[in-house]
Amino acid sequence: MSYDKGYLTPEDYAEPRCLLCDEPYGVTKEVKPVPQQRIIQKMNEYMSKRDYQGAERHLKYWLEEAKLGHDKGGELLIRNELVGHYRKTGEKENAFESAGEALRLIKELDFENHVSAGTTYVNCATAYNAFGENEKSLELFRKAKAVYESNENTSPELLGGLYNNMALTNVALKNFDEAFSLYEKALKIMDRVENGVLEQAITYLNMADALEAKSGFEENEKTIFEYLDKAYDLLNDENVKKDGYYAFVCEKCAPCFSYYGYFAAADELNKKAESIYERD
Repeated sequence: MSYDKGYLTPEDYAEPRCLLCDEPYGVTKEVKPVPQQRIIQKMNEYMSKRDYQGAERHLKYWLEEAKLGHDKGGELLIRNELVGHYRKTGEKENAFESAGEALRLIKELDFENHVSAGTTYVNCATAYNAFGENEKSLELFRKAKAVYESNENTSPELLGGLYNNMALTNVALKNFDEAFSLYEKALKIMDRVENGVLEQAITYLNMADALEAKSGFEENEKTIFEYLDKAYDLLNDENVKKDGYYAFVCEKCAPCFSYYGYFAAADELNKKAESIYERD
């Protein structure tokens, strides 16, 4: 992951080109692709610093550039990023608007059977789940599952993310057997992914929450603590890269440990996250 070199880039200060300055009628619109790799790289830099305002400004700038350059693929990428951004910042209406636009672009581009459609379905479904629209979420997760599982180009990390997030929606809908089946699939497939132990740690914590939701803490205390211990060991794997994503996962997992009384573990994870954010 690269970091800010200390100078401004155009999206930090420039206005997008004029929306009214289109080509004359009858002229085929030339596609001017946006730099997708650079957009993601810069987005990662903003998120590593938790600069949400900078991230939103960055994405909105390139969204307008994609529109003006008739780059539908670039627009789809940015819409997906905006869905995730607004989910993290708790902006429901903006998240749903971006999700609707992303789903529209999938149809317009005729991508409905492509891996990129599955990724969009997962992203939008996760946002709907975050804001309590679980029936809509499950519908999109099922579409993603059909696309991913029928496409040989689907990477293991995409499948692992699908199973883990789809399980959360099933827990919200009290479909516990389906949720645990998906969690087991996520654990198994993330063995094949570099740094997959971080996702496995999240899965074990999700399983602890699912078990409590299903039949209460007292009845499942031993198993819940076993899940927490496994998650803690995975988060402390010495081979895991201690980068911005590691910090994000530590910060995300800490409240779960605290909830179940693992206060020292929660404090340790928060301190690890802060040290990485301060370093970067």
